[in-house]
Amino acid sequence: MENQAFVISVSALLVVYSAVTLYIVIKGAKKTTNLSDYALGSMFFSPIAVGLSLAASMTSAATFVINPGFIANFGWSAVLSFGIFLPLSAIISLVIMTKSFRKYGQTVKALTLAQWIGKRYTSSTFALFMAFLALLLITFIVLIVVALTKVIAGALQADQVVVMITLVVFVFGYMMFGGANSMVYTNTIQAIIMIIVALILLSSGLDFFKEGVSNFWSQLSDINPRLTENTYPESPLFRNYYEIIFAQIVVGIAIVVQPHIITKSLLLKDNKDVSKFLWTAVIVQIIFFSVVFIGFYARLTFPDLSIAGQSIPNDGIVQAYVVERFSNGLLGLTIGLFVILGLIGAGMSTLEGLVQSVSTTITSDIIEVIVGKGKLSDQKLMIVNKSAIVVLAIITILLSYDQLLQPNLSVGIFAQNGVYAYFSAAFIPVILGIFFRSIPLHIPFISAAIAAVVHFGVYYVLPYGLENFNWSFGTFDIYLMGKVRNPAIASSTAILVSSIISIILISINKDVRINKSENRKEQPEVLTNATSS
Repeated sequence: MENQAFVISVSALLVVYSAVTLYIVIKGAKKTTNLSDYALGSMFFSPIAVGLSLAASMTSAATFVINPGFIANFGWSAVLSFGIFLPLSAIISLVIMTKSFRKYGQTVKALTLAQWIGKRYTSSTFALFMAFLALLLITFIVLIVVALTKVIAGALQADQVVVMITLVVFVFGYMMFGGANSMVYTNTIQAIIMIIVALILLSSGLDFFKEGVSNFWSQLSDINPRLTENTYPESPLFRNYYEIIFAQIVVGIAIVVQPHIITKSLLLKDNKDVSKFLWTAVIVQIIFFSVVFIGFYARLTFPDLSIAGQSIPNDGIVQAYVVERFSNGLLGLTIGLFVILGLIGAGMSTLEGLVQSVSTTITSDIIEVIVGKGKLSDQKLMIVNKSAIVVLAIITILLSYDQLLQPNLSVGIFAQNGVYAYFSAAFIPVILGIFFRSIPLHIPFISAAIAAVVHFGVYYVLPYGLENFNWSFGTFDIYLMGKVRNPAIASSTAILVSSIISIILISINKDVRINKSENRKEQPEVLTNATSS
């Protein structure tokens, strides 16, 4: 099939997709009358729909578009990291934390994670601190926008900057109105499409196995022996087991505390739906996380990772593979269009959740706190929320432009650095708030602050000292060298240090009480600032 036919077909597909999305948004917007409706919804959602929504927003374009590029570049070591250890720890963490967080989320009637933390510890200062840290999630928004831009611009053979600006205006524009009422349904549709596309992508390289699994690995090894080894010492992210396994397990456990993930269970109206919600989310996530394996198919398709002598960047590998694999013949074109739709859905599902959660945080946890609680009417809060989305859109366009033109290996590194810093700081406060019945404010506050400082210290300060002042940290030096550094090292170090500090503070404080299982049905105590001195 000629390229022109593929471009026309993709254009028609995008028009239909946009029309359906706008219809759902308009329908959901009619039931959105205040900020609570926007954040949590006013409609009844089935646990399966919410589970699909969670799976879609938790995996996103990072899993479908960005991470397979790392597998194409660095092979099996990247699969272990992004396809096995991080997903496994994240799923286990999600199951353990969801029920407790949901119960306490309902108890304190929180709309955002920052609000949950502030109310759990009765501290508006702590809530404001976490709200400002939540702005780091803008880096993840940029990742999704860049990934979607790569897919759409590649399929349309269009200018990436024009596509990026159009995409941001469209998505941020409709997210000003629908919120959760429309997002759950758009996410559900996207998740269903993503399941089908995941299966198509995973089966698209079966011909590489026609002579057996051993021959598949031999083909990869012939390209580069490192592609089939457990570690990749020359890579910036997968050099040893500490980096591949330990750091990713720590990050995976903490990754669940992102607002668009852990607050998803609050959309359920009945506690009996939680198990069905979790089963749905877990099964679908396993399918989604497996998609990173197509990075191998892409590497076998483009052994030297180039097309017509031009190198394929990490973030463009999946798009190049899809166009190469599915743009020929009527059947190939049809499947290719559906795959493009699935990749777009993978990005849109998370992008919507991030825009909703970050804008709600800006509105309810920053602006309303600064102005004064109760001083703004529901109508004014919705206007503020729409204005926040406009500002977010402008910032996203500027940062995405930079990442399109000059990424540091991948926009994934940029996004991980911001997002990992946020959930590193949020992890201990959420854990203590869920599993401890009584906890003085200074313990989670100090732990969060230390985590943020350690994360950015490890990522920026220590490498600077190593390079300019001959600092040395022994075997840890390897993680501080080079232009591309692994945010998982900074994050896991921050989480470990803040965990140790919190354990020490808990051990010397007599006011701490664990939330024992027999008392879990009771409302958790929240301490006033006076008790934290």
